[in-house]
Amino acid sequence: MLTYIIRRLLLAIPTLLFIAACIFLLLNLAPNDPMAQVPMTIPPDVKEKMREALGLGQPLHVQFLKWVIQFFWVEPQVFFDYLFNTSFSEGKQRIFSWQTRSPVMDIVVQRLPQTLWVVGMSYIVGILIALPIGIYSAYRQYSVFDQVGTFVTMVGYSVPPFFSGVFVIVLFSVQLGWLPSVYDTLHEVVDWETFKYQFRQMIMPVMVLALQTTAQISRFMRSSMLDNLNQDYVRTARAKGLSEWTVVAIHVLRNSMIPVVTVIALGIPSIFGGAIITEQVFKVNGIGQQLINAIYANDLPTVQTITFMFAVLIVVFNLIADILYGILDPRIRYD
Repeated sequence: MLTYIIRRLLLAIPTLLFIAACIFLLLNLAPNDPMAQVPMTIPPDVKEKMREALGLGQPLHVQFLKWVIQFFWVEPQVFFDYLFNTSFSEGKQRIFSWQTRSPVMDIVVQRLPQTLWVVGMSYIVGILIALPIGIYSAYRQYSVFDQVGTFVTMVGYSVPPFFSGVFVIVLFSVQLGWLPSVYDTLHEVVDWETFKYQFRQMIMPVMVLALQTTAQISRFMRSSMLDNLNQDYVRTARAKGLSEWTVVAIHVLRNSMIPVVTVIALGIPSIFGGAIITEQVFKVNGIGQQLINAIYANDLPTVQTITFMFAVLIVVFNLIADILYGILDPRIRYD
């Protein structure tokens, strides 16, 4: 297993470099001007000097090389400094936003906790709801519970977040007045009352994101369980006199989790993508809203950095899913 992990990590390096090159080149082909946001009264020669200060006067391959070095070497040190209160990144050249004229990773670090609160909680809630629903729906196939679960998952697949988000705001905030319609990102939890408010304002965005997660994972869980419930080893286990709980929870569930692990692991980057719309609807000042604002402002460095962060998440969690295969199924060996 260790050899496989090292081999996959080494393979991830050229993969990420290729993805970085594609993102960098495609975004640079788009029409953009970092000086579009500055006042028109600024003389052209001053604007040209500002472009050079941002590194735009250099050849494209030099800009790409500097961006890669900054992303893979300097910016991780920013995260390390943020977590452990060190100063390794101090004085080093950073990736600067054209819109805010400040380091992109500093803004990401500031907004990341808000996104993790909403996205992380919604994913955990979605998984905790989806797995039991998928397991019981497969075990009681074509029952009333299975039919209701199928209907709910179809609704979760069909309804986009921008519709379900507005719907719950109208219902629970405007009509019933139970929950706040706007997420207060400046709110701090210091006592029980502030914790209750934080919980209340998280309910709707978490509900909207968890609906899609539940719909996707529960259907995969149900399908995988149905494939294994009819296998010979299940009939053999029952013939040995094992209890139905042991057969389903120990034998069937473990084998059924193998394909579901892929969906769960690879769904983490996609839930960040879904949070982009949800953060806009509920005014969550997170990474998704930062990306949308950067796109509107033609802020190329911010768009490149956040987009590539999503690509890194996909590669990392793909590796995690492959490692979990070997843990769940002893027959799978990579060495």
